[in-house]
Amino acid sequence: MEMRTMRARTAARWVERWESQQQRYAVDREERFTVITDVVERVTGDRTAPLVLDLGSGPGALAARLADRLPDAEVVAVDADPLLLELGSSHYGPALRYVEAVIGKAGWLEALALERPMDAVVSATALHYLGESTLRRVYRELAELLRPGGVLVNGDHIRPDEPRIAELALHVGERHSARYVDTTEDWESWWAQAAADPELAPRLAECGPGRHPHCEGNDLTLSGHAALLREAGFREVGSVWQFGHSHVMVAVR
Repeated sequence: MEMRTMRARTAARWVERWESQQQRYAVDREERFTVITDVVERVTGDRTAPLVLDLGSGPGALAARLADRLPDAEVVAVDADPLLLELGSSHYGPALRYVEAVIGKAGWLEALALERPMDAVVSATALHYLGESTLRRVYRELAELLRPGGVLVNGDHIRPDEPRIAELALHVGERHSARYVDTTEDWESWWAQAAADPELAPRLAECGPGRHPHCEGNDLTLSGHAALLREAGFREVGSVWQFGHSHVMVAVR
């Protein structure tokens, strides 16, 4: 997508605030990013110029970490919000390719302009916004675009199967966040303050109120996700990391 010029200092300030408030919504977010990057590095270690897709990238924190770890990779950051993409493009620079697209919407794959099979698809706290029927279709579409041996790595809020264990896992995650998250800013206040910034306000006005897709949501457990992934064509599926109700699931094509 074509980006306008934004002052680097403005982009850096708002990306930093975005990353800070996101800590409220992802247990041990930095460790989750590290685990996802470790998996992708392992799977693509023998590939020349691997192609990696980050779905629901926001400004691109995870995508930027992948590009830093895999300097020869083509990393594509995909998000529906043009302001977040512009902030990321201005802050992280040309290491990433940014694409504006709504995951699961008709025509979203064409917007990616992919010219070869993908080696890895990653996502962090984004796919839980999709309803089960949409997620089933998206999993199938991604499986078709990944090379054999490629991976889908999803770090998200995913409940354990047993209700009591799920309740305890949620409690553990909430207690961890209460101990270590030191920001008072949340999603709503970040957007409210961004709308008051003289440099960002005109951009938000151009985006309009419909820039955030409707949250369908799903209540899938670990086994529910695994079933959809196997149905989509992934041959091996499992969790490689958990803290509270947050998991990193890996599906091998």
